Amino acid sequence: MTLSDKGSILAEALPYLRAFHGKTIVVRFGGQAMADQVLRAGFARDVALLRLVGVKVVVVHGGGWGIDKLMREMGLETRRYRGHRITDERTLTLVEMALSELNQDLTLLINREGGRAVGLNGQDGRFIHARPIAPPADDPDAPDLGFVGDVENIDTSLIELLLSRDFVPVVMPIGVSADNTTYHINSDRLAGQLARALQAEKLVLMTNIAGVLGRDGKLIPILKASDGDELLRDHVVRGGMEPRLAAAVSAVREGVRSVHIIDGSVPNALLLELFTAEGVGTAVRSDAPDFFADTKAYLFAPA
Repeated sequence: MTLSDKGSILAEALPYLRAFHGKTIVVRFGGQAMADQVLRAGFARDVALLRLVGVKVVVVHGGGWGIDKLMREMGLETRRYRGHRITDERTLTLVEMALSELNQDLTLLINREGGRAVGLNGQDGRFIHARPIAPPADDPDAPDLGFVGDVENIDTSLIELLLSRDFVPVVMPIGVSADNTTYHINSDRLAGQLARALQAEKLVLMTNIAGVLGRDGKLIPILKASDGDELLRDHVVRGGMEPRLAAAVSAVREGVRSVHIIDGSVPNALLLELFTAEGVGTAVRSDAPDFFADTKAYLFAPA
């Protein structure tokens, strides 16, 4: 790459840097990028850079691979239903152990790169209020998921306080109910709910594949919420992508400007998606007909 090429890349990023300065972006970090030490360190560096250029970043992390690894070591079988881990009391203990270790590691990496990260559990100040996840209405034979929860509501005051002091909150997906029961929450779902509660500018969901694949198996660069509903209803999207796309569709319908589902195994995927016109994944947007005109005016408005 020539110096001219590098200069062009920096110039291309300028309107995005200006538009997102002071805005809140929620990033769900997980998948292979979290399991790979090099990619994990690169993600931490990208988060630190975003904070240093004035973007308010909140990280919600998964850790399924770490949980699976610990369960294998303990001789326990992993059972799933529609992308959710069936979680009994013993499994919940291992889930908390694995997520806590991953949370500490990610927080340390961001701090090493110059960020000011603070690791949080939803039980801290009870800021994530959870309830048992509702069984699917279309499957009377669905198994009991155990301690798998959904978000009832989020008290954002702790997060907002940290953001106001230039910290990066790093949140593990654990919540607590009114009767003090602990629940493991799907990290995509939690990230979507947190983005809405914070009125975030964007939600980024990092995963193991390029983005949402259509009926033809090809990547969909831009997906309207209604089209996302169809893919979910027709079960074109399955497995772990099912709750991820559902979270994305809900988020854009409740005020988040756009949700980006990207492949975390691409180096600097977060920066490429936020600061380039092409991006690296699927952008889920509302059905509003003037979405693109509004976005263009927003990005390229005079400072």
